[in-house]
Amino acid sequence: MTRRMKFILSKFIKHLPKIILKVLLTFIFLSIFSVVLLKWINPFTSSVMIQKKMEAIVTLKKRQMIAYEWFSYNHISKQMALAVVAAEDQNFPNHFGFDFEQINKALEQHERGRRLRGASTITQQVAKNLFLWEGRTFIRKGLEAYFTVLIELIWSKERILEVYLNIVELGDMIFGVGAASQIYFKKLPDKITRTQAALLTATIPNPKRYSVRRPSGYILRRQGWILGQMSLLGGTSYLKNL
Repeated sequence: MTRRMKFILSKFIKHLPKIILKVLLTFIFLSIFSVVLLKWINPFTSSVMIQKKMEAIVTLKKRQMIAYEWFSYNHISKQMALAVVAAEDQNFPNHFGFDFEQINKALEQHERGRRLRGASTITQQVAKNLFLWEGRTFIRKGLEAYFTVLIELIWSKERILEVYLNIVELGDMIFGVGAASQIYFKKLPDKITRTQAALLTATIPNPKRYSVRRPSGYILRRQGWILGQMSLLGGTSYLKNL
């Protein structure tokens, strides 16, 4: 290594803490700015949609077009809103982004030998789908927690649920209730019935594996369970104070 290269390297190392600090502050500013902006502006895509699109192009997948159409919360059936809360995050109106009771239950079940199940809230799922990538690395989970806190601080619960309903994956290259309701049921999302809402929601854990058009016995049982939970929560009035 020449003397000049050593000098450049030592200078870089000397200024490295400042560079890291600048990068960190820039990331914090841009992330806060993005979340504030999306409080009022509807996202035209999401991180997961972009990843799925790129994956389809790289693998020469036959279907490469994303089906996605935004609908406001008031133009989506409240039965659909209730169904996703009943199935994915029953404490959604009350927690601040994290449901520690469900996290503890998941850990206790894992300790008893059962597979570790997810305990992500709707807010955490919005953070991941909108800004991050799929996976279970510590870095991704840490960023997910960061964005979850930002979203809960800046957005209303209604806005969080509205974004979730519009960007959740509901089939192969199908995102959001608006696109899914028109593809599967040939109707606008405000016309989705209680049973249709439960069926759509039943496929959320793995929308490419589970079919709305040809529901398996498992999906039909899950649909019945979701309908029962919707009743136990007291119907759509459960969400009236979001």
